[in-house]
Amino acid sequence: MTDSNPSDAVEPSNAAGTADPSVAVVGGGAVGVTAAHDLAARGATVTLFERDELASGASGRAAGVLYDAYAEDVDAAIGARAMERFRAFDRALPGFDFSPCPYVIAVREGDEDAEAVPEMVDRMREHGLEVSVVDPDELGERFPLSTDDLAVAAVGEGAGWADPESYVVALGERAEREGVTVETDAAVELVADAGATIRVDGEERAYDAVVVAVGAHTERFLEAGEIAVPVKPYRVQALTSRVAYGGPMTYDATAGVYFRPHPTGLLAGDGTEPFEADPDAYDREGDDWFVENVSTALRERADHDPEVARAWAGLCTATPDGDPLLGPVGEGVFVAAGWQGHGFMRAPATGELLAEGVLASLSGATVDDPDSPWVEAFDPNRFEGDETFEIEEGMSVSNR
Repeated sequence: MTDSNPSDAVEPSNAAGTADPSVAVVGGGAVGVTAAHDLAARGATVTLFERDELASGASGRAAGVLYDAYAEDVDAAIGARAMERFRAFDRALPGFDFSPCPYVIAVREGDEDAEAVPEMVDRMREHGLEVSVVDPDELGERFPLSTDDLAVAAVGEGAGWADPESYVVALGERAEREGVTVETDAAVELVADAGATIRVDGEERAYDAVVVAVGAHTERFLEAGEIAVPVKPYRVQALTSRVAYGGPMTYDATAGVYFRPHPTGLLAGDGTEPFEADPDAYDREGDDWFVENVSTALRERADHDPEVARAWAGLCTATPDGDPLLGPVGEGVFVAAGWQGHGFMRAPATGELLAEGVLASLSGATVDDPDSPWVEAFDPNRFEGDETFEIEEGMSVSNR
């Protein structure tokens, strides 16, 4: 770490609270691109930095499963807003398509989670979500799924799927039209004790705000700026099959496997490894055990004998309580991380919330202000930053 005086930084920032504050967004994934787009649409002068190309990280390896089926109040509100924006982008964002598709949650006999499903669905319905408990026999009559071994099932009607990379690329192009400067292949560091100042390819630049949306690299990136956050990256896996599939998106909770339609046939995944991964040196190829486990689940649940086209791994991020870190972590520095595998499906809403929160903070609002856009449950400052914790799977019945 090099000591630095923020007065030496180039491109001096505007005064906070002006009509066009300068904001650096670091990270060209779904959340970062959405935040950059929404900040520019609200009058900010925005530069988006990505160390590779847009969607080259976790977003480009995401599964693209989209649903609003959450039981918790905050999650349900964010999920609903995200789905609303995905549908709007389908109509108005060239290069991006949203495909409506029912979402099935299936729990096998003997699984203790089966008893929790009816109550979970009742809570979802209280939020106005079109979700219902379905008798397994009725489920089998409606969809091409095997249901003889199921104890309970639920169907969410307001779900769908999309290609994550196409979202990031299309919204990135729109962001540039909104005036966002996009710098790819950029080596960016946070300068310690210098507020909203970053070092880009060796040159310091000062802004009114720096938004850190670097996914699995969050802890290391902020550590360089002497900011500690409890975020752990962990490895997940997915595959695509060339065999045609015309059924619903399905999460076999007992098997720990999800699958959905895909342009080549079918996409399936969730080979979660519940221990910390190195974001710079993890295995990006799918494991043989994962392919075997998923293939077995597909044969049992959907009578689908996969012909694997590709199997790969990506990274998700976890926090001690399973909720994201979204908000200020230093003077002019904001973080967005810890999505537990739900980052892409929430990106339109969390990117929007991030943009509104940053601008509110620059105008003097605090997280706990009554009218603040920030969600107190997601406040990064609820942690000390040095917590130790076990990684838990984000896609599960208990985490809804």
